[in-house]
Amino acid sequence: MAEERCERGGHPVSRRRFIRGVGLAGAAGLVATEVAGVGSHGMAAVTRSPQRFGRMFGSLPAFCPATDKMRSALLMLGAPGGILDANDNLAAGPVKLITDPSLSPNNLDNPTQTAGTTFLGQFLDHDMTFDASSALGQTADPEATTNQRTPSFDLDSLYGGGPAADPQLYDDTDRAKMKVGFGGRFEDLPRDASGRAIIADRRNDDNLMVAGLHAAFLLFHNRVVDLVRDQQPGISPAAALAAARQTVTWHYHWMILHEFLPLIVGPAMVNDILSGGRRYYLPPVGQAFMPIEFAAAAYRFGHSMVRPSYRANLAGNADGSAFFGFIFDPGQEGVADPADLRGGARAPRRFIGWQTFYDFGDGQVRHNKRTDTRISTALFHLPLGAIATGDPPTALPQRNLLRQMTWSMPAGQDVAHAMGAQVLKEQDFTELKQFHSDMQARTPLWYYVLKEAELINDGLHLGPVGGRIVGEVIIGLLQQDPAGYLQRQPSWQPTLPAATPGTWKVVDLLRFAKVDPASRGQ
Repeated sequence: MAEERCERGGHPVSRRRFIRGVGLAGAAGLVATEVAGVGSHGMAAVTRSPQRFGRMFGSLPAFCPATDKMRSALLMLGAPGGILDANDNLAAGPVKLITDPSLSPNNLDNPTQTAGTTFLGQFLDHDMTFDASSALGQTADPEATTNQRTPSFDLDSLYGGGPAADPQLYDDTDRAKMKVGFGGRFEDLPRDASGRAIIADRRNDDNLMVAGLHAAFLLFHNRVVDLVRDQQPGISPAAALAAARQTVTWHYHWMILHEFLPLIVGPAMVNDILSGGRRYYLPPVGQAFMPIEFAAAAYRFGHSMVRPSYRANLAGNADGSAFFGFIFDPGQEGVADPADLRGGARAPRRFIGWQTFYDFGDGQVRHNKRTDTRISTALFHLPLGAIATGDPPTALPQRNLLRQMTWSMPAGQDVAHAMGAQVLKEQDFTELKQFHSDMQARTPLWYYVLKEAELINDGLHLGPVGGRIVGEVIIGLLQQDPAGYLQRQPSWQPTLPAATPGTWKVVDLLRFAKVDPASRGQ
């Protein structure tokens, strides 16, 4: 029927014009200024609220009308056992899925990224965006939807509103320090009597890895407080907290810009944005916002990088053996010490041996999966505890695809046209024809971003559309932050001890926090 076809053009979801701005002339620390009028990209400066979501490409129509037929098509596309399912041989067990690549022939490793890259990306996501109100598959206006996190890398997922607003996050005996949980073999998130994590964003207890990274940041901050006090004897707790938070945040920003971002979008894209300027994410100064093209589509590329199983540590089990587990196993629901790597539990073996996830030079590191259209089978059956709303569906790809309808997301092809980027051809999406007659010509943005990375960059990092969206938003948020080093001191370099002076990487953070293998005697 005509009303079920996804015609190009027609009335856009929003008549807001695109944002337009000037480029950043060479230096990463310059901030885009507001420009009036409409330029070559068809964009104009638009005032948006930092507390709400918004659009980068507000003049583009939705990839398809929100019909029951399209909802069914998206659910079929993302279903367990469908074309997005990598069909990993879960019956072989978590150990063999790591040691025998032949058990995951459709789910190739990415030799350029270590396994921890996924979870740093998740930690970043929880620091800048959280939609707790929109319903999957039901259209919503992003500018009427609250972002529960601040659209900046200010570590509000760690610090909350500070000791006055969130005293439960801070050490009762030292208000400059964060509360850290113990009770197992190593540190844990602080927890209440029911095991619920006492943290500013409970999504950071979704799985053992992101929980371990959050705990590492808690210890990182506390050790920086000690350093501040050594350097400034007699400093007040409030001043020590403020100084430590700035040091932690600036090193975090450096790590995002110089380590994480080049891995996921490629060094060439990072350099192009820094030298040539942002073109599509250009909110006026002080009006940074979270675009749904980033939050609900392009940045969800990380789900393709997740392995079906991981080695959590080398010797966590009671018999001294390594603790291996699936990322999620539905059979472990309600178990006090689950055999999978879900969060929400404390036990002696539930800690991360970081040599699996980052390269400490000992030959133990493992790698991510590639960014492509194959998702690890274990992600098609999420525990409800890992879903913020607690509502089905439990297949992560189905949830991602329904979000394309929720936000009336543009087609990937339309975004590529608007960018002047290479546009994938219909024959690149022939597998989608079975789900909807127009989907291969007007492809949901999330799927388009995955296919683009797969075809153009062999899954090693994002392609021109996904990479541009992710790169511009992340760099834009860093450049817009009035408390960040890119605004306050653009020539700043890391000051804490690092393997290579003047740099700062995740392994340096883990060493400083003393959760690295050497500090733990592993």
